Amino acid sequence: MASPIGLISAVPIESNIILRNLKNSHEKDHRGMTILKGTLGDTSVVSVTSGIGKTNASRGTTLLIEKFAPDIIIHLGVGGAYPSSGLKMGDIAIADEEIYGDEGILLADGFHTVEKIGIPFLIKAGKQYFNEFPLDKKLVKMALRISRVMYQASRVAVKSGPFLTLSTCTGTLKRARELEKTFHAICENMEGAAVAHVCAFYGTPMVEIRGISNIVGERDKRKWDINLAAENCQRLVMELLKKI
Repeated sequence: MASPIGLISAVPIESNIILRNLKNSHEKDHRGMTILKGTLGDTSVVSVTSGIGKTNASRGTTLLIEKFAPDIIIHLGVGGAYPSSGLKMGDIAIADEEIYGDEGILLADGFHTVEKIGIPFLIKAGKQYFNEFPLDKKLVKMALRISRVMYQASRVAVKSGPFLTLSTCTGTLKRARELEKTFHAICENMEGAAVAHVCAFYGTPMVEIRGISNIVGERDKRKWDINLAAENCQRLVMELLKKI
């Protein structure tokens, strides 16, 4: 039997459409974390909703890989676009790398990444990983190609670039501008770097796709559209699953 495709999202709204469309699906609880298995077309899928944050995401990703050995992992959800990204609510962002934005050292001249400390998070096949974790290039190109065909006749824009993972959500425009200047990221989230870290450890190819729910800046949830972001993201993931 072919290995499944692993899906991981933080909260139910980020994967509920896909899970409703799975055939022959069944749930199983694994120490408080719900696993859903099924098929989408001819593709076997196993999905975990991890909960928010890096620790939950790490646990969910490890569970997927160790218990089900997926060929690839798709990390999906919603995220905030940085002001200079050119993205708007409902657009699609695809990560070409994930960056830990909180881990490092704070000195008199400002924030420095873990590279300043000199101890990498991971050494794999002779490569040192500090704050940045590149994602699978072939999967990124495939997701971009499919998304541009899907949305060419719509107002949904698609962009690939670095994602920034933070434990503290950005709630001011000043801070958003500071983070843009430091990391040159297009999208902010709370889980992606942890998923990428675990995937790099196990050598599992990964792609991360997010629908844009808001523009990072002054926090005002009245201006957000989480439903639209989650729906557009899942529509793309379902098409990707058909092509893999």
